[in-house]
Parts: sequence; C-alpha cells; structure tokens
Amino acid sequence: MPYVESGKGELLLFIHGSLCDYRYWQPQLAGLGEHYRCVSVSLTHYWPAPDSARGEPFSWSRHADEVAQFIDALGAGPAHVIGHSRGGAVAYQFARRYPQHLQSLTLADPGGPVQQPGQSLAKLPETVNALRARAVQLIDSGDVDGGLELFVDSVSRPGFWAKSTHSFRRMAIDNAHTLGPQFLDPLAAYTREEAAEVTCPVLLIDGELSPAMFQRAAAALEEWMPDARRATVEGASHGMNLARPAAFNDLIDQFASGHGR
Repeated sequence: MPYVESGKGELLLFIHGSLCDYRYWQPQLAGLGEHYRCVSVSLTHYWPAPDSARGEPFSWSRHADEVAQFIDALGAGPAHVIGHSRGGAVAYQFARRYPQHLQSLTLADPGGPVQQPGQSLAKLPETVNALRARAVQLIDSGDVDGGLELFVDSVSRPGFWAKSTHSFRRMAIDNAHTLGPQFLDPLAAYTREEAAEVTCPVLLIDGELSPAMFQRAAAALEEWMPDARRATVEGASHGMNLARPAAFNDLIDQFASGHGR
C-alpha cells in the first residue's frame, strides 16, 4: 500500500475512511511525529494508486488483511492503530483477526451498524441507502461535486462540504470512484460477542456534533469491549481530527504513551 510517514519511535498506524487516503491524517503526522513514527496508508483502490488492484473486489475484509500484511512488511510492529469512520471498522476487524500486531486500538467515529442483543438484524435505514444511491448516481452522471456534497454532509453535518478546505475537497474528488463499490460492500454489524474478542486497550473517540449513528457505535463498543474508554472532541463533528487537531492529537498521545512497550 502507498504510505507516508513522519518521525521516529513507537509506530502509530493511521487508517483513513470513505473518500480519503493517506493525506487525511496530515495534521496527525505533523503534530505527533515529534514523539512517534507516524505512518498513514492509502488502502487498495484509493488514491494515489487506484488502478493497482484493478479487477480485485472492493472489500473491507480484504482491507483488514492488508493492514496486517503492511505491518509485517514494515517490520515495525506491534502498532498503535488508529482508524476513522469506515477505516475504524477496518481497524476493528483487523484487531479481531491479528491481535499480535496491536499495542492499542483507537476508533474515531467507527462506521457500521450496531447489532444489539435480542434485536433483529442491524442494517442501515432505507432513507440512508436511498441517499447513498442518489449520491452515486450524481457522481456517475458527472455531477461529482453534487454527489460528494450529498454524501459528505450526511455523515458530518449540513454545509460541511461547502465549508471544506480545498485540500479535503481535492482528496474526496480523487477518491469519488470508490463510493459506488463501497456501498456494494456494506460494513458488518458490531456485536457484543465479537467486540469482546478485542482485548487490547481501546480508545473510542467521537465528535460532540457527530451524527447519532457514530455515537451509538462508540457507546456500544465502550460497553462491550473488555478494556475500552471513550473521549469526545468538543465542538467537532465527524472530521474531528481535522477540525480540532490539537485536541485529537492530545488524546492519541496520552493514550499511546500510557499503553506503549
């Protein structure tokens, strides 16, 4: 996988979410590189090498395995792994499968539905599915900006896309082609039984203004994981690491420094 890095020390491995790539974590590499080896990857199918996996399925499961393969190839593990949104779901599945590669796990607004015990199968509401289908339709028809605005505002808050920085918008446009395949690969639901398998120290971060679906996931995982704690970035929504980088970086630093080798 393509990656960028900064600094020396214990490994902090950052995993991006929807429409993003290794550029998403630039404020973290800049702010935490003084004390850690910060590595940010671009998952398969994403910029800057979207054609490197042509013909291979777009799959959160394959992405989870790729993270383990990357750490093996880097030869710098075990790692403190940080995942955001869809990348949080990828990091969670990676942690279940490859606990030997982990020192700690941080999930920032982890994506995916929550399967509460005794309830029917968790899935996204039809209104959400309809909105996502419309976003892909707009992108496929050439209205990339309109499709991205529809999707990004739905996972953050209305008006976020219009207020986004040029660098964020450029990154999202570069990865707009992943949105359709992503929706054909729905994330697995979080369950009590599977969450209990993640026994390493876990930090769950949400934004004070993040949509309820992300806060529900964080709350459930806090209850179900054996060694979890939760923190909220005040005044921020889904992109809390960009909106409040100093506060986000402090949470990562305090957590990683307390659970290092």
